Amino acid sequence: MNRPDAERRIAELRRQLESHNHRYYVLAAPEITDQEYDRLYHELAELEQHFPDLATPDSPTRRVGNDLLTGFVTRRHAVPMMSLDNTYNETELREFDRRACDLLGVPALAYSVEPKIDGVSISLRYEHGRLVHALTRGNGTEGDDVTANVRTIAGVPLNLRTPHPPAVWEVRGEVYLARRRFLELNAERAAADEAPFANARNAAAGTLKLFNPREVARRRLQAVFYGCGEISGATVSSQAELFAQLRELGLPTPTLTWQAAEIGGAWAAIQEVAEKRHALPYDTDGAVVKVNDFARRAALGATAKAPRWAIAYKFAAEKAVTRLRQVTVQVGRTGALTPVAELEPVSLAGSTISRATLHNFEELARKDIRTGDWVEIEKAGEVIPAVVRVLTERRTGDERPVPRPEQCPACGKPVRATDDEVAVRCVNPACPAQLKERLRHFASRGAMDIENLGEAMVNLLVDQRFVSTPADLYELAPAAWERLKTCEGLGDKSVANLMAAVDRSKANPPWRLLFGLGIRHVGTRLAQTLTAHFGGLDPLFAASVEELQKAEDVGPVVAESIVAYFMDAQNRTQLERLRHAGLGFADTAAPAAPPPPNPFQGKTCVLTGVLEGITRDEAAALLRRLGARVTDSVSKKTDFVIAGDQAGSKLDKARTLGVEILDAAAFLARLPAGGEAGGGGETETKDLNDLRDLV
Repeated sequence: MNRPDAERRIAELRRQLESHNHRYYVLAAPEITDQEYDRLYHELAELEQHFPDLATPDSPTRRVGNDLLTGFVTRRHAVPMMSLDNTYNETELREFDRRACDLLGVPALAYSVEPKIDGVSISLRYEHGRLVHALTRGNGTEGDDVTANVRTIAGVPLNLRTPHPPAVWEVRGEVYLARRRFLELNAERAAADEAPFANARNAAAGTLKLFNPREVARRRLQAVFYGCGEISGATVSSQAELFAQLRELGLPTPTLTWQAAEIGGAWAAIQEVAEKRHALPYDTDGAVVKVNDFARRAALGATAKAPRWAIAYKFAAEKAVTRLRQVTVQVGRTGALTPVAELEPVSLAGSTISRATLHNFEELARKDIRTGDWVEIEKAGEVIPAVVRVLTERRTGDERPVPRPEQCPACGKPVRATDDEVAVRCVNPACPAQLKERLRHFASRGAMDIENLGEAMVNLLVDQRFVSTPADLYELAPAAWERLKTCEGLGDKSVANLMAAVDRSKANPPWRLLFGLGIRHVGTRLAQTLTAHFGGLDPLFAASVEELQKAEDVGPVVAESIVAYFMDAQNRTQLERLRHAGLGFADTAAPAAPPPPNPFQGKTCVLTGVLEGITRDEAAALLRRLGARVTDSVSKKTDFVIAGDQAGSKLDKARTLGVEILDAAAFLARLPAGGEAGGGGETETKDLNDLRDLV
């Protein structure tokens, strides 16, 4: 394809992908399948690879997050982000209304009501339609610049969907994890023997502050918007009008909103929020009531910390009381024994609950939970059922304490507890429950992704003694496959599909195999990091604890767990069997050795003025990639001030303090070759499109 045709096709693909993102994430009305979307995406990625000068920072392909961040710049909000006062009952809500009406001297006020999303507050700034930065709330006056991470959120437009965008449009909202995705992430963490996230809000907050945008992209955050900050070149007169404009600009808004002519209607809307909240894709902990008219908002003003024109109505935590029938014990793939409360079914938060987590036997004893107890349960983060407390006043004397098991319920072998953890573990490597869990994990989508190897098939393979380890899967003799066809519920087609899936899995990259091995503390992200760092599995097998800790995110506990796994004779034998079966051990995409330090490594830099040929955001992203710290204020600790046209007081202060000043040309001249982090020497070419590839 020649360049003009490629340019036209790239523009068309970007338009289509952004349109499909908008329909999927904002309108919830997709027009194409995931497979069709992926085909368009990969076509665009290939064209941008062949014509790198046509790649731009706002391309849909840049949502994957390419660069590791070294820190977050703090920026000042153009308009402060204030918190809301809370109320918990109708009387307090009507008192809020009375105060507002008295201040304005009016008999009644019209309100807008929306769900209070339990997420992380965010402010996005668009200039001439282009996203320039995204800030957290921070202290309300200043927030952390998390633009690189917000760019990975598919529902956030990188360019507003309008041919005539306003000069400045700041929008406020919440970043959240959808309930379904939260459950998937916790399942992945459980598979890696990692602690689950406590709730979706904590998971979203932690994700937004990660220094690895690729991991942020993998977790698939979402966003919804309901407010505004600075606006220039447009007018908005009410909350209802704001929602309409946000939707026209391509920004996702709450799926449910209400308009009320007076406070009684607002109270009725709050009741409706309470009824419908569990059907929403995100967690909610209340409703927000806002004066609809913006002119009246301005007249009401604010206190030192909260506006007088809005209030948050907080819902009480939803709880239920039921009887604990018994405590069963689950055996995980690492042998950990987990107590589970089996309950008399009870309705809670829109669903029927019959089981709840008890976490571990230490907590069970601390709460003095007994079989037959009446217990109070709630949904932690509206998702995970948990036993909150025992209603000891309802005990009859027939309740029975739950002893900590001394034998594994699956294999009958002794269990062991160590001093450094609360878990009780079965240490029998041949325990059938562990075998099944390890095989399920090995075949799971995040690991070797072996289709047709679900729970029922795993149970059959282990119970009928076809396999006991993952390596057995690849060594099944033809006679065994034929015998498998005779098992109840199976046949030629299902067995042939499984055989093909097992064979296809041999081509997987080595990080999938590493994760599939089920080493404690090694999740999917760390598996990818380790195979890339060491160039494959063989150097990783031979690495010491000290060598392992040189890899990102590896501490002494994780390193010791990995070394212990590879020192085990049975594990080494299985690895050699997997190698012999044809599974890949080498990482063909391993990076080269890191180049020497660059001039900006560890330096503190300040950007000011209009830089020629490169935006300040692009320059800041390059500096962070190069290991520099980018700040907004000049001090004695500043190493470089990079100044362009219209630079003001920062440039003057730099001259007074004797800080080295670079213009755009001098800054670009000092970038390492190709703009790579850690590079040394001067850049041989300063093609700005190549530099933007790195941002």
